Amino acid sequence: MKYRLSWVLPFLAILFFTLPACKKDSGTTGQASLGSSTGSAGGVRWTVPKRWANQPERPMRIATYAIPAAEGDAEGAECAVSFFGASQGGNVDANIDRWLGQFESVDVPSRSSREINGTKVTTVQIAGAYLSPGGPMMMSTGKKENFRLLGAIIEAPEGLVFFKLTGPSKTVGSINPEFDAMVGSLSK
Repeated sequence: MKYRLSWVLPFLAILFFTLPACKKDSGTTGQASLGSSTGSAGGVRWTVPKRWANQPERPMRIATYAIPAAEGDAEGAECAVSFFGASQGGNVDANIDRWLGQFESVDVPSRSSREINGTKVTTVQIAGAYLSPGGPMMMSTGKKENFRLLGAIIEAPEGLVFFKLTGPSKTVGSINPEFDAMVGSLSK
């Protein structure tokens, strides 16, 4: 019996000190994917994922983030954040309908609502052929097959804040946890 216990204590000590180091870090979910860059609009703040790059100012946007392409995709994704002020920019349903109208051959969209730190958030996912609207009249700049949209409409204290992420399906699928982490970071 003494012989068997002589190896157990050192083994348990090694196990105790090495298991925490073996913890798997997914790198794409929760707080692990968020960086130190933040944004704010309408009375709410959020934290931007580490891999997302701030882009120059654009009309009608508070922020624009460029997201690298997934392996095999020719282009990356873009997340536009807009805020128009109190009672401006239409209601939640009108904006989701507008986003749906920017797609052809749409798969069944998913929609959900929840509260994050006391703020109501409606999210939507749309997939299909994206008509890539642009310019002052938001005319199509060309159809892009197999695209996805992740949207979040934040009912902020000062008005609605819109997060619209679009890109190739594979890229958007790979960054969905980062988008969720950013929306989950909302605070007043």
